[in-house]
Amino acid sequence: ANILLCFSFFQVIFATDEWFAPAKNLLKRDPPQFIGSAFTEFGKWMDGWETRRKRIPGHDWCIIQLGVPGLIYGVDVDTSFFTGNHAPYVSIQAACLGELPSFTPGEDRTGMAATETQQALSSEAWPELVSVSQLQPGYSDSCHNYFRVSPKRRVTHLRLNMFPDGGIARLRVFGIGQRDWSSVPANQNVDLIALTNGGVCLGYSDAHFGHPRNMIETLKEIMRSPTQTQSFTGRVMQPGLQYNTQISVL
Repeated sequence: ANILLCFSFFQVIFATDEWFAPAKNLLKRDPPQFIGSAFTEFGKWMDGWETRRKRIPGHDWCIIQLGVPGLIYGVDVDTSFFTGNHAPYVSIQAACLGELPSFTPGEDRTGMAATETQQALSSEAWPELVSVSQLQPGYSDSCHNYFRVSPKRRVTHLRLNMFPDGGIARLRVFGIGQRDWSSVPANQNVDLIALTNGGVCLGYSDAHFGHPRNMIETLKEIMRSPTQTQSFTGRVMQPGLQYNTQISVL
């Protein structure tokens, strides 16, 4: 499951630079798109995170809060439509944090450096999930840059580093949710197949209209129709009703 997006609390907490396109675009659920005629006051509109050419020492990075804390097994860094302007190299670091200092995520900030509060996280020292690796340009046959991860610890936050600058369209993080059970009262009823509690869809008969893992996801489906329609039989039907053959809790 994509544990970056599967719960309503996923967000970009901070980005060093968002001059051409904000880092929150990395988390969009829909595939990247390219609109040739679209421009902003800063230049060409791009559906992703794009920073300015680095003129000072260092590189660009952002901090992302996962939708669900868990064990990470793989990452897809998607550079779709970023061809001459994609980030040349990338690395990913991870941490398991408790409460964070107060931030104001979601704004389209430009050309910012880390504040004292953000520097206090010492994110540059977080353990490395993906070492510095080359990214391929955003053509259809090379845009998906997959990296396998050997999970060693529960993760709540990521630091995505691009070297030195450039653009990335989407970030997908795949793994299994892992709840902090020490914070759950012993007498509390728990949904054991919920994705947030480690539920995993292992098999299904068909996923034409939607993936069966959506049944164990706690995020309200944003593509769901706002109104229900009635068929000629007089019944209100949902399309694509299928079954899950196995669901396990790890």
